[in-house]
Amino acid sequence: MSSRILLRLAPAALALFTSCAAITQAPSTDAENNTTQGVAVAPQYDTTHVYVAPEDVDRFVTSFLGTFGGKSTKQVVATVTPTPSSTTSQLLQTPVGTVSLFGFKTPIPYPFGAERNGLLVTDLDAAVALAEASGSDVLVAPFPDPIGRDAVLQFPGGVNTQIYWHFTPPSYAAFETVPENRVYLSPQRVAAFLASYLAFSHGHIVSDVHAAPGIEIGRPADTFRRIRIESKFGKVTVFVTDGHLPVPWGRESTGYEVADLKATLAKARSCGVTVLVDLYSSEDRVSALVQFPGGYIAEIHSPLPH
Repeated sequence: MSSRILLRLAPAALALFTSCAAITQAPSTDAENNTTQGVAVAPQYDTTHVYVAPEDVDRFVTSFLGTFGGKSTKQVVATVTPTPSSTTSQLLQTPVGTVSLFGFKTPIPYPFGAERNGLLVTDLDAAVALAEASGSDVLVAPFPDPIGRDAVLQFPGGVNTQIYWHFTPPSYAAFETVPENRVYLSPQRVAAFLASYLAFSHGHIVSDVHAAPGIEIGRPADTFRRIRIESKFGKVTVFVTDGHLPVPWGRESTGYEVADLKATLAKARSCGVTVLVDLYSSEDRVSALVQFPGGYIAEIHSPLPH
């Protein structure tokens, strides 16, 4: 369900949207190499998985690309799960993040729909072995698709992620700004998540703030723990909370960095996007939370001048 089906489309088939109106390395089979070097490729191969009703697919595409710019692959109808199903599928590529978009025409087989993203790996079997050794569950064992193989992992704390590998490696330009995966965890599970994810991703902790401003989770009178991680898979921000979260916090899986948040929100509104939480500032950024047609909720932010 990652970008595996979508990548069969030639670049010439991509449609450019700007408003509303190589990997050359072969998969490694050396387990020791994957243990020491990791299995990640680059952040631009991390796609957020978005599921909307089939009747909302076109409106979502128009609004998402109208907000962030970029392009879409041609929409296809395919089976992207190991058991029978049918969905529309397309890849929305923007300068600030990529979405794998699905509009299922059939019931969605378990556990698909709960994974937050898809990560390209250099070797699927090595990645599964590394995930297991790092304390992750394999919810869906490796399965074939027309252009590669996939599996679904669950990191401690219930964080579901799909990993994928292609027979012919894709080649994407780097993002202008790397999006962040926004993960909400309990204090009881954060240590296990960190140990597992850092071992799997070969990432590192950029910051660990134990008294971050509560306005970032809709509770301006409080503080909470916020951890930022970076790896070749991209950025992850971990919110450690007691789960007392006002709507819509906790529903957003991705944060997108843009140069001008006010201008981006103006474009978003003109494309039918609802601003759920308007501009608020905290430490190094100004942020907002929005909801796209079809229900997808996202955080958008711009860095504050230092």
